[in-house]
Amino acid sequence: MIPVTKSYLPSLEEYNNYLKKIWENSWLTNRGELVQELEQKLCSYLEVPNLLFVNNGTIALQIAIKALELEGEVITTPFSYVATTSSIVWENCKPIFVDIDEKTLCINADLIENAITEKTTGILATHVYGIPCDVEKIERIANKHNLKVIYDAAHCFGVKYKGQSLLNYGNISTLSFHATKLFHTGEGGGIVANDKEVFHKIFYMHNFGHNGQEAFFGIGVNGKSSELHAAMGLSVLPYIDTIVAKRKLLSQQYDTLLQDSSLTKPHLPLDTEPNYSYYPVIFRSEEILLAVKEELNKNNIFPRRYFYPSLNNLPYLEYQSCPISEKIAEQVLCLPLYYELELESVTQITTIIKNKAN
Repeated sequence: MIPVTKSYLPSLEEYNNYLKKIWENSWLTNRGELVQELEQKLCSYLEVPNLLFVNNGTIALQIAIKALELEGEVITTPFSYVATTSSIVWENCKPIFVDIDEKTLCINADLIENAITEKTTGILATHVYGIPCDVEKIERIANKHNLKVIYDAAHCFGVKYKGQSLLNYGNISTLSFHATKLFHTGEGGGIVANDKEVFHKIFYMHNFGHNGQEAFFGIGVNGKSSELHAAMGLSVLPYIDTIVAKRKLLSQQYDTLLQDSSLTKPHLPLDTEPNYSYYPVIFRSEEILLAVKEELNKNNIFPRRYFYPSLNNLPYLEYQSCPISEKIAEQVLCLPLYYELELESVTQITTIIKNKAN
């Protein structure tokens, strides 16, 4: 079987070396030594001022919204994973959808100002597939209207824009270290904040609000992750450059074999160093996509419709029209891409696609 992705697993020996430390210390959670070591190494690798390791990418979003005290309306994208929208709703805010740019598939910054009202307190945008949003324009709009900016950077591990980490834009960036991600800890996530006071607030929020054993800084939740998850991250991190290099090679193979097809790809802005976390392709119609997907499935190949449906169609929300997002959601398919995938498999996948789509 060829799935859409497959977790990179280090050797059992490497993972067990960290497990031995856990057993020796009898320290399983509550910000153990491995959690702290992972945070330090991630800060260094990602070139960010701080990073808090939490138990998943969704709690990272929820803490970010709470820490910035967002309320009322939050402008967001309809083209993302459902957690982007559900986190806004979960925190008792109203998502206001702004349609996406047809080239990058990220939120269309040119449409944001028209969606701002007196109830707007923030912008939560996704760097879709690790493709940067128009961060300069969003920053200008946010400064002009006194809005906070959160970037859902779940797909952005290691992505650089104009020579620096993409995570350094906005007030807060959140990461996912889920098993399906480029870098993973099995389950996990991260929060990066540019402001020291905001990061201080986030730090206490992720640990019930504790300020020592018997005092509390403020309201909090249990966003902590365990030593077992940190051990996985510490075992995977040394191989991340090798993982990215292989995914780049596979992506280039896809590019070469699909260059004469009818498919298109999202546009990567200039000055972006990508991480090759996904390989999305856009078909001419949903009908063609479904036919290709069915044929691939018959051959034991399982791509995924990332992201479908467009989030403005979620059943628990009042419908807001986003025609470009709805169109793209019907036509985009992410092809298999992971470290163990062979070049021969890419040839097989692209042959099936071209036979059905052209």
